[in-house]
Amino acid sequence: MILSAQTIRKRVENGSLVIEPFFPEPQKAYGLSFGLSSCGYDIRLAQAVVLFPFWGRLGSALERIGIPSDLRAKIDNKSTNARLFIDASRSTNAEPGWTGHLTLELTHDRPWPVRLPAGYPIAQVIFETLDEPTERPYRGKYQNQPDRPVAAILEAS
Repeated sequence: MILSAQTIRKRVENGSLVIEPFFPEPQKAYGLSFGLSSCGYDIRLAQAVVLFPFWGRLGSALERIGIPSDLRAKIDNKSTNARLFIDASRSTNAEPGWTGHLTLELTHDRPWPVRLPAGYPIAQVIFETLDEPTERPYRGKYQNQPDRPVAAILEAS
């Protein structure tokens, strides 16, 4: 089940979900909204990024997120960005127990570059409940990511 705005707000207020900074009312930047939406939370880029045609680039979320053991977070595109052919939803997810600043895989599918400034509303985080809290919360190599993009970390065989 996907969490509603009021449930996200209540969980942030009682500390069972972390979103910092948290804006309970939609805010505006660069002609787009960020903050709490009807069924998710719209996040912003922590740094300026130039997306070149048909190439990927890493960015990170300005917001710090902490996922409890009974939720997972899925990243969706904001519809305005999708209409600009900017994709921020290439399999970025946050598992139960994960905390930090999301690293986002960004692409632009048109033959011209686009510059996204720091603070640009980039994606929506959707929170989904598990049938029960997991007995295996995330404790992996991407835990406590800083507010900068983190490249892939390959593990030794």
